[in-house]
Amino acid sequence: MNRRIIVGVLAGLMVPYLTTLAWTGTIHGEELRHEQQAGAVGKRRILLDRGGTGYYMDVEEYLPGVLARQMPADYEIEALRAQAVVARTYIYKQMGGSPGDGSVQEVPESALDLDCMETAQMKALWGSAQFPAIYEKLEDAVQSTAGVTMVCDGQYIDAMFCRATAGRTRAGDEGHPYLQPVDCPKDVEADGYLQMLTFTRDEFAGKISGIPDSSFGARPVEPGQIPDSVQIVSRDDGGYVTALQIGGHDFTGEEVQYALGLQSSCFTLEPYEDGVRAVAKGIGHGYGLSQAGANARAKEGWKAEEILTYFYKNIELISE
Repeated sequence: MNRRIIVGVLAGLMVPYLTTLAWTGTIHGEELRHEQQAGAVGKRRILLDRGGTGYYMDVEEYLPGVLARQMPADYEIEALRAQAVVARTYIYKQMGGSPGDGSVQEVPESALDLDCMETAQMKALWGSAQFPAIYEKLEDAVQSTAGVTMVCDGQYIDAMFCRATAGRTRAGDEGHPYLQPVDCPKDVEADGYLQMLTFTRDEFAGKISGIPDSSFGARPVEPGQIPDSVQIVSRDDGGYVTALQIGGHDFTGEEVQYALGLQSSCFTLEPYEDGVRAVAKGIGHGYGLSQAGANARAKEGWKAEEILTYFYKNIELISE
């Protein structure tokens, strides 16, 4: 075959590859660029799968946006540092690896039960003029605790937290031995600590009747049974309702909390005019670190490590 013909055929076969190379800089295009971008970040990384092909972000770069969502930015820096360790521990635990193994680990953002504020959202919240100083504070909280997490018995802990307790944190089950009750006397001063809602008999009965039972069947409650049939059966040591009866049916405190739109399961239910008044104390489930309590201790001069070891017992702080 004529040499010119052979060269022409080979050139034609190379056109798709050369075109790809011209557009992407690599024969493999998007796939290889994705791998190269992953290698450019740290060993702990998050795949931001928000649409399209996604991209990787180092955990330390990701955390300021998480802090912006989880804790008020005007809290004390030591409280923010403690929260940064809490958030990092949660993310590392979701990655599924073992503490200190040094391997590359990642997790898709969609698998994380948390929100991360983007720059535009932070500017809208704080204002463009205030954004640089506030973001620098959040970066400080993250960078000054870089790589620090909490472990117990060689495993990352379940770093639970709430905005404010009812005055005392709750005890964890046998799978959470590091969650032990501690006093939080300053939590009563937290914004929104006390919540009061009133319901007519019809409103109350309707909300409770909408709670499904374990077999997804209804537990109907009639307005005429309210408020006489409402009885709180038990509370835990922190004062949170664990069981109650309404209209002859059994409910958990959390079921009634969510049905009524209460901010915690530390509540009372009492007759009020032609219905029921609900009064809830604290904000959140009451387990682990109290953000209000952490901020109060930071104002008293406590360091992040002291705050964390107060709320989580028998843990070890490690740096990876």
